[in-house]
Amino acid sequence: MPQVILSAGPIARSRNGVIGKDGALPWRLKSDLAIFRAVTMGKPVIMGRKTWDSLPKKPLVGRTNIVLSRDGSFEPHGAVVCEDFSEAASIGREQAAEDGRDEVCVIGGASLFAMALGKARRLYLTEVDAEVEGDVTLAPIDESRWREVRRETYPASDVDQYGFTFRVLERA
Repeated sequence: MPQVILSAGPIARSRNGVIGKDGALPWRLKSDLAIFRAVTMGKPVIMGRKTWDSLPKKPLVGRTNIVLSRDGSFEPHGAVVCEDFSEAASIGREQAAEDGRDEVCVIGGASLFAMALGKARRLYLTEVDAEVEGDVTLAPIDESRWREVRRETYPASDVDQYGFTFRVLERA
């Protein structure tokens, strides 16, 4: 079994860095949601409390849901709660290895992405071809430390409000 790696994403961001608005995604991109599901299915996913709260259906089925929260009384049904990112990553890696998976995905929000980027071996990035308003932004990513291994472009359509490019980057 190969070593279990930590991945950042899938992350979707607009041209101006926005990733969220009012506790939700600021766009309707059905194709990107399908990519998200395909990338994360069967793998442990690590998220913050606000990301958990934003999920329309909890927990994400077919994935071990690990939620970071400092609230000791928080007991979400169907999720493991951790107070520390290192603990969450360790639990995720153990679960992935037990399940025969080689990856743990950090799926949000912005502060967890910032923590994960320094440790991640892979980055799943959806670049939304729009500038949107929002209240959560992603810090710029220094791509000199990454090499692109996959790129797919999707046009705006009846199921995708904006065109977007899905990219997979691996640590250089």
